[in-house]
Amino acid sequence: MAGQKKRVVVGLSGGVDSSVAARVLKDQGYEVIGLFMKNWHDTTGVLEADCPWLDDKFDAEAVARKLDIPFHFVDLSTEYRARVVDYMFSEYEKGRTPNPDVLCNREIKFDVFMEKAFELGADYVATGHYCRKETIQTENGEMHRLLAGIDGNKDQSYFLCQLSQKQLAKALFPIGDMVKPEVRKVAGELKLITAHKKDSQGICFVGKVDLPVFLQQKLEAKKGRVFLVPSDSELFERKWEFAENEPCDEDLEILAKAYPFHPEYGKKIGEHNGAHFYTIGQRKGLDLGGFPEPLFVIGTDVEYNQVFVGMGKKHPGLFRKVLKINNEEVHWLRPDLAMETGESRRLKVRIRYRQPLQDGVLYQRKNGLFIVFDEPQRGITAGQFAAWYEVDELTGSGVIS
Repeated sequence: MAGQKKRVVVGLSGGVDSSVAARVLKDQGYEVIGLFMKNWHDTTGVLEADCPWLDDKFDAEAVARKLDIPFHFVDLSTEYRARVVDYMFSEYEKGRTPNPDVLCNREIKFDVFMEKAFELGADYVATGHYCRKETIQTENGEMHRLLAGIDGNKDQSYFLCQLSQKQLAKALFPIGDMVKPEVRKVAGELKLITAHKKDSQGICFVGKVDLPVFLQQKLEAKKGRVFLVPSDSELFERKWEFAENEPCDEDLEILAKAYPFHPEYGKKIGEHNGAHFYTIGQRKGLDLGGFPEPLFVIGTDVEYNQVFVGMGKKHPGLFRKVLKINNEEVHWLRPDLAMETGESRRLKVRIRYRQPLQDGVLYQRKNGLFIVFDEPQRGITAGQFAAWYEVDELTGSGVIS
């Protein structure tokens, strides 16, 4: 029918961002439907009063009533456990640190949830992410660009770094052109129940957790030794500068590897309950005191159940300048911009949410994609995602090996 409104299903989370996203879409003339998803209900390891899904559902339903839009509910907890939580357990067991929020967006919000939205007749799916989408025509046809949100403090494009063109084609981000105070103001003027609600924290749909307790659902606690590695150890005598402008594959492979920690490089200072419960850069949870400066995890060995720490936030063991992404883990949001073997490209990169963009060069080699940063980076961690940008467009990402 001519002039028929496009139908958009908004993922109403019970937070202020998705609430205002729904209102913005309604003002833009879309037919809006609210859909709340329940993804988690196991409270093991979840800190009390954090992210109770029933309260969130109540708030989402209240927002839908206030905005006069239909409200639906879907339970995706089985899919969430299989695709996100089980992956988390598997990665931690290997001594890697996954990012469940990135996985949740790729596997749940823009996959399973999107399919449920299509069952409701949706033309598009919208979320309250602080990012923007732009559609352009290229030699390869229509391409969708994922752009950083206008609010630099809240930009969430990183969390969407694994989306595909197919997923982006059906996605809308209504508040990407707004800043957080503006979103709060709109919600306040509309007297929405979510206007002054605190932002959720912790694991996507699970909330803040006591990670060791949460992981002990599947991973066994076992005593191991903690070793203090001095900052002047020979381990950190790597030469980061290359003799030539284009580094050879061997140099890249060597520099991308984590430091080869071994007890002989340190001194035993205590015990831990399982190396797989710790991640690079971690400070809390060591329960070791009496040192002149705070202790930070600089390495783990899950095979021998050992944790290595360094004293002070500037300990050289916390910093590396090169990382590798295995070819099968490289993902281009813009496949038309994918690098060919032998190609290098200077881009901006971040290795965690809210990290300021870092300058570096990407080298696509036969044995993987390497990123060489201009400055050493703190806490490069296997299992996390590196995402790269051209100006404010996120063009690709990959899992750090």
